[in-house]
Amino acid sequence: MEPSTSIQENRNYTSVVMFIFIGITDEKELQFILFPVFLGIYLVTLFWNLSLIILIRMDSHLHTPMYFFLSILSSIDICYSSSISPRMLSDFFKDEKTISFIACAMQYFTAAWMGQAECCLLAAMAYDRYVAIGNPLQYSTIMAPGLCQKMVTGALGTGFICSLIETVPAFQMYYCGPNVIQHFFCNISEVIILSCSSTFITQMILFWTILFIGFGSFLVILLSYGFITVSILKMSSVKGSLKAFNTCASHLAVVTLYYVPVFFVYMQPHSRHSEKEDKILSVFYVFITPMLNPLIYSLRNKEIKEALKRMLKKTVQSP
Repeated sequence: MEPSTSIQENRNYTSVVMFIFIGITDEKELQFILFPVFLGIYLVTLFWNLSLIILIRMDSHLHTPMYFFLSILSSIDICYSSSISPRMLSDFFKDEKTISFIACAMQYFTAAWMGQAECCLLAAMAYDRYVAIGNPLQYSTIMAPGLCQKMVTGALGTGFICSLIETVPAFQMYYCGPNVIQHFFCNISEVIILSCSSTFITQMILFWTILFIGFGSFLVILLSYGFITVSILKMSSVKGSLKAFNTCASHLAVVTLYYVPVFFVYMQPHSRHSEKEDKILSVFYVFITPMLNPLIYSLRNKEIKEALKRMLKKTVQSP
């Protein structure tokens, strides 16, 4: 961390070569308690999401647009959680929780890419539910495999571009100390306040990209469910209405679990919530939501339960 030249002489130089995390807590006793808890959550996240991906790929009855999107959602949740969890878990055993400047940039880029891709994917899944309920006879024609693949590519591509737009300017600023991040991962809002440069442009870029992805995808979800509600109200059969609503219940639960903590963290002024509140909300969308997503879809879905029974039956009967 010893500068070889001044910032004025070389504007590409940054004096900070690593950051130090405060972590979830600095209490040793509490860290020993929290480690197995978070390790268990992460392992359950990997197990359930991988199991759901394998089940959907192996069972031909689940080769529909809804389950295709669900398998992609599970893949994103694995990547998102894995971009943060392993390093955070290893930090429980470190006195000084350090991360290199480049590694910090890569961690944020990956997490932001997956997080913003998930926003777009949830919007695509809402549109899929609208077509299934509003135009059931044309569903297979509208939601053709080609369109589904394009929607997934668009979600991942949009997340990638927006993450790149956020990451590059944030980590091209000048960091000359302090280098302590008041968090357990490279949360961009905690990183840029450490910069010795003006953060106005970077903050504006972050605001507009998050607004574009966050509110843009949320608006698509609201519009889709507005049309879904109208379609359900037009149904003459109460049983049909309940069945239609039930197909959306899991998606609505996942959307709520994801958007509520994210909006509280990123769409409020930094001064309105404490660092402790920020960490708790971050734990929720980094650890809890990726673990609960496959459980929500699995426990409420008869088709997945039937597919699981068929796979277990084949496993038992196979020599």
